[in-house]
Amino acid sequence: MTNLLIFGLGYTAKRIAEEMRTRGWQVDATGSAGSVAFADRDAVKAALERASHVLSSVPPDRKAGLDPVMDSYGRDFGNAWYGYLSSTGVYGDQQGAWVDESTPTIAETGAGRRNARAEADALWMKLDARVFRLPGIYGPGRSALDRVRDGRARRIDMPDQVFSRVHVDDIVSGVVASLTSDAPAGAYNLADDLPASGNAVTEHACQLLGSEPPPLESLEEANLSEMARGFYAENRRVANGKAKRVLGWQPEYPTYVEGIQSLL
Repeated sequence: MTNLLIFGLGYTAKRIAEEMRTRGWQVDATGSAGSVAFADRDAVKAALERASHVLSSVPPDRKAGLDPVMDSYGRDFGNAWYGYLSSTGVYGDQQGAWVDESTPTIAETGAGRRNARAEADALWMKLDARVFRLPGIYGPGRSALDRVRDGRARRIDMPDQVFSRVHVDDIVSGVVASLTSDAPAGAYNLADDLPASGNAVTEHACQLLGSEPPPLESLEEANLSEMARGFYAENRRVANGKAKRVLGWQPEYPTYVEGIQSLL
């Protein structure tokens, strides 16, 4: 039986685990819903000995900037296939320009810089690593529809700002395509086909729900969290052509329109 060990059984990784189990894989995982305690070194090393494939969705430590998985267990991976769920934040601010996997990772601050360092650590310690760079993730329970219903939706007055995003199910299909094929190591952008402003997505969700869009606010008036402000500090469009060519990946939800409709 093929065995997958997942470090960090969060929102996205849970769905990857479920899909691989339906395919007959044995899946171990760390995290609150996992079967292995990350701090139990003996249990983790035993799981690594069983694992033919290892996937990490654990973000780098905010203070030290280190990847806790690679720092604690990277030397114990052996010959296992290794994948890492990273972020398109590694590209930094590109002033709305398109980026692909050949674009230098210029992020200098915050999560983008930490992810870039984690990617470098993974590729240094594990030269056949697969790195999946993810933009804004949405899906069941985590979408513009939920924000509109809960009164948390905002519209920020930044007319030229665009984001890329991806439905969680399309992340699953991209990672599974790599897990189950001989796809080469390297970075893969898993993003939809239509970068768009956050306002456009919010307005579409309001239209579907029959709600009035929230008023436009300046970034200062919106009083956003640090993470949310980080989205607005950067402006880029993420190309997904490599994942389509190499992995044979096709997003089920190529734009936010199909994705939000599926969640309605």
